[in-house]
Amino acid sequence: MKNSKTHISPWAWVPTLYLAEGIPYFLVTSISVTLFAQLGVPNSEMALFTSLIAFPWVIKPLWSPFVDILRTKRWWVLTMQALMAVTVLLLALLAPKGLFTLALILFTITAFCSATHDIAGDGYYMIALSETQQSAYVGLRSTFYRIANIFCQSLLLMLVGWLQRHTDVASSWTYALLLCSGILALIALWHAWAMPKVETNDQRGPDWTIDQIFRQVGIVFADFFRKPEIILALCFMLLYRLPEALLLKLCNPFFLAPQAEGGLGISVGTIGQITGIGVILMLLGGIGGGLWASKTGLKKAILPMALCLTLPCFVYVYFALYQPTSFWILCLCVGIEQLGYGLGYTACMLYMMHLAEGAYRTAHFSICTAFMFLGLMLPGMVAGYIQEAVGYLGFFWIVMITCIPSILITYLIYRKL
Repeated sequence: MKNSKTHISPWAWVPTLYLAEGIPYFLVTSISVTLFAQLGVPNSEMALFTSLIAFPWVIKPLWSPFVDILRTKRWWVLTMQALMAVTVLLLALLAPKGLFTLALILFTITAFCSATHDIAGDGYYMIALSETQQSAYVGLRSTFYRIANIFCQSLLLMLVGWLQRHTDVASSWTYALLLCSGILALIALWHAWAMPKVETNDQRGPDWTIDQIFRQVGIVFADFFRKPEIILALCFMLLYRLPEALLLKLCNPFFLAPQAEGGLGISVGTIGQITGIGVILMLLGGIGGGLWASKTGLKKAILPMALCLTLPCFVYVYFALYQPTSFWILCLCVGIEQLGYGLGYTACMLYMMHLAEGAYRTAHFSICTAFMFLGLMLPGMVAGYIQEAVGYLGFFWIVMITCIPSILITYLIYRKL
């Protein structure tokens, strides 16, 4: 029998499992940017280090075999959730005090725990549920991962904004991060009861030695790099999201910066409201992109989707030129940009699925996502230095110029599909 607690429905743990996947990811990759910007960290240092702390998601495929073999996936899930609750608690107590280096270390530990949790959580999902159940609950897991996105990038920032009307900046972030730590701790306690012990010895993976593990990893990587047109495919994964990679690190600092410095001078709470609308439209764009590609095929959809991803970046040139303060204009423009992002990101995911087809499909898709993360990390590391050198308007014009290599590499992929 697969489930030792047959009375426990997957509804009891699937939603919370993917909340626990999403919350730390968005804390590390997104909330850290706004936190450091509000604490006065220069854009150059902020963008560099908040890009580097996402490195665990780049190298995640390297230690995924060890998660399969050393312990049960349930053990990894519970342990990582407990560790993330502790590290976010320490962040709440220390980061708002301006301890930048210590905060970076804690964010990095959170990132390693989160990446490991991703490996174990997805593996547990496949073991605990039958194939029919996996298909039935895939929408539920996606929904709650998206809810984690909305919680972090919208509701949490709105809470910070509300708190800052009643207290100081440091205290507002302390309370917000304490809330996140509490949620992760409660999820870990809940999962200790609600997640069935489903793994037997034969489900934990082959009884391999360390040498055999490394040899198998080498075989998987060698097979990946022997794929036809692999150099072109790697260039696509590194360049397709180049404009977005630059924008991600400077959007919220631009919104927060005073108008005299070229920014918009809006509050963190308003950013949360605008981002919430943007995230919802991004999710709709993702759904629409999937329907579009399923109807026309990836080859016909990929070039228009690339244009949808890149061209809406022009809204930030408009923002920097005219510095609008109308809430509804900001919502409309960010909504258009995020809708385009949702459509365009779908093409990237579908192409990686196409490339990963073969004997090691799961492992190869993981390698693809690692290169995609690398394509986000490397430009993000220099984004702040570029902005400080040319100002916000000049920076957003450079973002528009980087749309050219993104569209060009997509065209080359289009010809090969």
